[in-house]
Amino acid sequence: MIVYCAGAIKGDTSYQKYLKEIIIHLSSLDHTPLSELNENFKSAIPLTDKEIFKRDIKWLEQSKIMIAEISGTSLGVGFEISYALYELKIPVLALYNSKVEAISAMISGCTSKLITTKSYKDIDELKNIVSDFIKKHTEN
Repeated sequence: MIVYCAGAIKGDTSYQKYLKEIIIHLSSLDHTPLSELNENFKSAIPLTDKEIFKRDIKWLEQSKIMIAEISGTSLGVGFEISYALYELKIPVLALYNSKVEAISAMISGCTSKLITTKSYKDIDELKNIVSDFIKKHTEN
């Protein structure tokens, strides 16, 4: 399954290592994680902002689900979550580290049935949450 993976790239990148763990975990489960942080999809040349936008929208449109690491603030990730939920109508798993004091009210207050928001304590719990979400959406 193709999975769009989002996380802070230019914003607060403190939790970027967890997004990388999600990408590695999805690959180990034979899924295709689309993300700028996936070494398999790194651009050989720097992309313009417009090229990044077009690429990421195309990746989102190819994906069956989206997984977002939302511990670090990022306007881009918020935009992508909104696009996935309300334009594409695909399920979104929004994950945040339990050490984070608060996540965006626009995520925690979202009433869409397509979003699942979960906290995790460590990488093992993160992988378990991702695996459960993947299993749920491959059975449908």
